[in-house]
Amino acid sequence: MIHKNLAKELAASALQMVWFIVLLFPFLVMKVSVTAGTALVRFRWGSLPAIAIVSFIASFAWGRALEWNSHRGDKEQKRTPLTPIKEAIAAALARKPIRRVVLLVLLAAVAVYPFALGMYHTNIMITALIYVILALGLNIVVGLGGLLNLGYAAFFAVGAYTYGLLWKFVGPSFVSAGIATGWLFWIALPIAGTIAVVFGILLSLPVLRLRGDYLAIITLAFGEIVRMVLQNSGPVTGGATGISLIPRPWLLGLKLPPKQAATYIYYIVIVLVILTIFVVRRIEDSRVGRALEAMREDEIACEAMGIDLVRNKLSTFALGAFWAGIAGVVLAAQTTYINPDSFTLWESIMVLMAIVIGGTGSIPGAIGGALLLKLLPEYFRPLAQYRILIYGVAMIVIIIFKPDGLFPRNRKKYTFDAQATEPQAGEAQK
Repeated sequence: MIHKNLAKELAASALQMVWFIVLLFPFLVMKVSVTAGTALVRFRWGSLPAIAIVSFIASFAWGRALEWNSHRGDKEQKRTPLTPIKEAIAAALARKPIRRVVLLVLLAAVAVYPFALGMYHTNIMITALIYVILALGLNIVVGLGGLLNLGYAAFFAVGAYTYGLLWKFVGPSFVSAGIATGWLFWIALPIAGTIAVVFGILLSLPVLRLRGDYLAIITLAFGEIVRMVLQNSGPVTGGATGISLIPRPWLLGLKLPPKQAATYIYYIVIVLVILTIFVVRRIEDSRVGRALEAMREDEIACEAMGIDLVRNKLSTFALGAFWAGIAGVVLAAQTTYINPDSFTLWESIMVLMAIVIGGTGSIPGAIGGALLLKLLPEYFRPLAQYRILIYGVAMIVIIIFKPDGLFPRNRKKYTFDAQATEPQAGEAQK
């Protein structure tokens, strides 16, 4: 029986190999070059055996992986050589002194990062941390509220353009009055967050009764509407040209050189990330967070229990939009230039992918997913042309084999100890 199944799997892999070669033959074997107006076709027959072997092995391995995944929950987990190591690490982290030492080491590494690796790596990390804030904000909407938002980049754009427009229309007054323009950054932070909240409420009003695919389409349309309005409002937003020379934040009224300014923005983003984590964590454990989770699981049952769905959805979009607005201000300060092309649908998809890959509803998952999606492409630039392909493959593999994400959320569990209650029950009988 085993040999028959193996023969069937090998035959299926061979058939898939043939189909793979036939379908992708023009792309992998044929190469067309145009010289002096004449098209020359060159066949790379030498690559055909390698393509056949790789496709056969990949097809067979994928089939075995799918079979293993389907029966993974049927078997009891066995101890492996790594199991004692995992148990030792978990036992060590369960002790408060060790946890504090690990936290201090992590904070020390974060503090010395810009001085140890230089300006280039600091700017890359700033961009990654901006996406961490975005992922944590969208995690409130998607992870806790269960509302699929494909227009999240619109709130990101609102925050960035709030700072840009403040610089464009209020900045000259600061210059003429002799006030440091770097203070505009600190003025723009709360204003951008507030305006983003208003936009989040405006988006949530027409989608209160929508869910699933319809909600995703409306939010996608909202994101594109905001981008097109920014692109076609040339006298105000600069149109496709955008807004340039946006000032970086100053330190105590002193204008910093680019390297020191990058370090300063890095520490600002670190503080904002810590604040975001704290707020999102408090929301999870609050009455609002429990209501959002109930809405995610079943809206009908949630409403039957007396939870106001309208207020829930309004608060969900508003909370998520606030952090996107804050992140937009930081992006404008880091790059000193913004235009509508920086806030396309792809940005929303990137943030959503970070949540799915990291773990929906998980704070460590949102952080890990955002760091992975932003740092890995920067350090693997030779594979830039295959970026979309790698993203697609990663999403398929994770959804099939790790549906909860790389860092799934550990939900609180309540257990009932029957042995502890038995003596009390016996005393009650006496």
